[in-house]
Amino acid sequence: MTVLSEVDATLNAASCILLCLGFFFIKTGRWRAHGYTMVTATAVSTAFLICYLANHYLHGVHTTVHSHAPHWLRYTYLAILFPHLLLAIVMLPMIYLTLLRAYRRDWINHRRIAIPTFCIWLYVSVTGVVIYFMLYHTSLAT
Repeated sequence: MTVLSEVDATLNAASCILLCLGFFFIKTGRWRAHGYTMVTATAVSTAFLICYLANHYLHGVHTTVHSHAPHWLRYTYLAILFPHLLLAIVMLPMIYLTLLRAYRRDWINHRRIAIPTFCIWLYVSVTGVVIYFMLYHTSLAT
């Protein structure tokens, strides 16, 4: 485990909190606060991606599931990891499109993509923290 791994988990958790806060703001009609919060969530997620890529560039990929871990834990880890990776790739253009539509004040189309973007982004943020704990704080780590 590296310091950047812990930073990644922290940034994922912060992104999750910001997403929930942004959801709260939009549901309570506080559009300006929602906008600032979502831009901050985007910045935090961007910082995560930079740290994640730097970590893997500097230290290589260390996500090997060790053979002595219980089978159920390995399968659970993989069941979480694969959709996490797929949705992490899918969410990048979705976030861009959602922000672009908000920037253009195209609220109808913004709302149309914002809901699935929020769900996917939240899932990826939460599962990112779960994956971190599974890799570094369970028998997968040894």
